[in-house]
Amino acid sequence: MGRWLALFGLTSAAFESLTCSNLSGAFRTPQAEESSSAGLTLTWDRNLLVIQDAKIPGGRVEINYLEAYCRSGSTNRRWEETVIPHRTEKLDATSDGKSMRLLSKLQGGVEVQHEIRAGQDEVTFQVKAVNRGSGYVDAVWVQPCIRVGPFTGRGQQDYVERSFIFVTGKLTPLDKTRRTTEAIYKGGQVYVPGGIDLADVNPRPISPDVPSNGLIGCFSADGRYILATAWEPYQELFQGVVICLHSDFRLGGLSPGETKTARGKIYLIKNDAEELLRRYQRDFDNR
Repeated sequence: MGRWLALFGLTSAAFESLTCSNLSGAFRTPQAEESSSAGLTLTWDRNLLVIQDAKIPGGRVEINYLEAYCRSGSTNRRWEETVIPHRTEKLDATSDGKSMRLLSKLQGGVEVQHEIRAGQDEVTFQVKAVNRGSGYVDAVWVQPCIRVGPFTGRGQQDYVERSFIFVTGKLTPLDKTRRTTEAIYKGGQVYVPGGIDLADVNPRPISPDVPSNGLIGCFSADGRYILATAWEPYQELFQGVVICLHSDFRLGGLSPGETKTARGKIYLIKNDAEELLRRYQRDFDNR
């Protein structure tokens, strides 16, 4: 099975028999410490959401929140024609760094309020979008971009080896998914769930592998932690070109006066893929 199997001392037969639990164990080191008592904290400035905790490699995870609001028909169109101009501002935040509210204003009159809360080992997002304008706004999907280079300790060429989605119910490293190379823009890989129009996703190469669920994540450089994210509803999972991972959420467009909602999670937990899956199923109604 090549270099990945050799790295972890696995035979082909052993790889085929791995469950999501013992696959994650291949990345695990013996030491595993409890998370710091304060848990995660948040800051946000100029579209950069920062999650902080002493247990995180480098002490922080950065998210471009939000990178883009996107129109339909995006797969075969230049990016500048897909992105809807928007401006996001912070409405308020608690002094302990545990919660905040943001407001995005989109061209056309859509306003999107974001309530973000940090817990011990997860961040929760509640999003409410309202079209206050007089016409339809083609805001179909939205990009939060999680930068994972410091967390994985890897660069652009090899961080996919420490990143994963679930395919046919199994945790699958991204370098073991079926990957394509042809698209308007080269590099990266898009994973599209069932029911989403392939014409309405990132203009990057699309994998033929269909995700089993909305989780995408990675293992920390020291093997002790998993960083993962999921949204409901979601448009795509995406491995990007700036050492990033996306679960891009879906709004589906808004008519005048219409309201749409979405919810998301970022998990930063000890390296236990079965626990990650349990948490995801609990939080997203077993979808």
